[in-house]
Amino acid sequence: MKKIAMFVGYASLALVIGPPILFMTKSIQDLNTVKNLMLAATLVWFVTAPIWMEKEE
Repeated sequence: MKKIAMFVGYASLALVIGPPILFMTKSIQDLNTVKNLMLAATLVWFVTAPIWMEKEE
């Protein structure tokens, strides 16, 4: 479970970085699309990060 959450978390971080770069290079024309992708990726990050970052006792 932790490995899957880690993969999804890192993929969501890539999705946070990707859309602004694509917008800057004019590959994505609509700013609202960029904002929605980044918001979705941020929500996924905050859901998955605690799963694989929690301390083991």
